[in-house]
Amino acid sequence: MSKFYKIWLIFDPRRVFVAQGVFLFLLAVMIHLVVLSTPGLNWFETAGQRAIAAQKAPAK
Repeated sequence: MSKFYKIWLIFDPRRVFVAQGVFLFLLAVMIHLVVLSTPGLNWFETAGQRAIAAQKAPAK
């Protein structure tokens, strides 16, 4: 474990961190798209339905 720092002699830290950031961003986008494609968890559709229902409701 004491020679673990030598991994950075093989890999460029800037490239590693950029690649990690791109990977995490794409993973987050994929998770959001999967959640939005699930009928029970699609918050865009439910919010739109609530807004339409609120507009159709009679004013008090």
